[in-house]
Amino acid sequence: MLVLIQQLIARIHAHNLTTIDMIKKILKWVGIVLGIIVVLIAGYYTKAYLAVESRRNAHFNVTPQQIRINKDSATLALGGRLVKAKGCTDCHGADLGGKVFIDDPALGHIIAPNLTKGKGGLAKEYNTNDFVLALKHGIRSDEKPLIIMPSHEFTLLSERDMGAIIAYLAEIPTIDREFPEGNSLGPLGYVLTDLGQLPLFPAEMIDHNRVLIKEVRAEVTAEFGKYLSTSCQGCHRENMKGGDPIAPGFPVVADISSTGNAGKWTDEQFINTLRTGTTPEGKVLNPGEMPWTMAKEFTDVELKALHLYLNSL
Repeated sequence: MLVLIQQLIARIHAHNLTTIDMIKKILKWVGIVLGIIVVLIAGYYTKAYLAVESRRNAHFNVTPQQIRINKDSATLALGGRLVKAKGCTDCHGADLGGKVFIDDPALGHIIAPNLTKGKGGLAKEYNTNDFVLALKHGIRSDEKPLIIMPSHEFTLLSERDMGAIIAYLAEIPTIDREFPEGNSLGPLGYVLTDLGQLPLFPAEMIDHNRVLIKEVRAEVTAEFGKYLSTSCQGCHRENMKGGDPIAPGFPVVADISSTGNAGKWTDEQFINTLRTGTTPEGKVLNPGEMPWTMAKEFTDVELKALHLYLNSL
């Protein structure tokens, strides 16, 4: 635009126009250029809004896999630990009664819902199939996609682990917590989603025909470590090399493969980092950016297996 204005001034000088005429000409062309920019921005935003709303209302016709649910004490204990280790309490609250997850006029107003059957929570008839649709497929019972729910990670769980989570969630105490406002997106939310910078609909990333494996043996092997690493992929990517921030305002994501700092740590240092939030170098990890409070729920065997897998990359 500066070049256009400079060219306009040169033409005005060439025609010996008065200062007032020159100002009028400049303002006219500046107004035209700004008008074109506004039209282009409005056009793109309209396109982004319509595209995101279409995806938001898409239907996923899937048949939930039948999972046998055990409710013995060992299964419930496993489910309770996995609910913390997989970050359910970070999003839905310590009591799983839900909370406002994002409240930003530009980004949006997103609620992590009440997972209990109290007021404002799940319907009384919410059953195992509904949990499978949410966890394995990232969709609601009406076949529309859940927002931000990281089902692309939960879908990689074994049948045993997913069943334990479902069993635990079905037994948690009821919490009465209602949210007067529903989910809504702000202008930036629509734009980032359209540009692929905000993974709003994880259901789009899932192989809905994949069948859950029965169980993964808990032992210090790279195979078990890879299974556990699905919780890390959302930020550190599939290759665990990290990279660009996961959202505006967040730091660059660290490389936790063998070529990063974690590759230089002993098992003991790796475990201590994820239990205390402080690295061997003395860096204090912000749980809002690196959710080490989830990882501290892992057993020593699980953390050693995870470290073995990361070092194999």
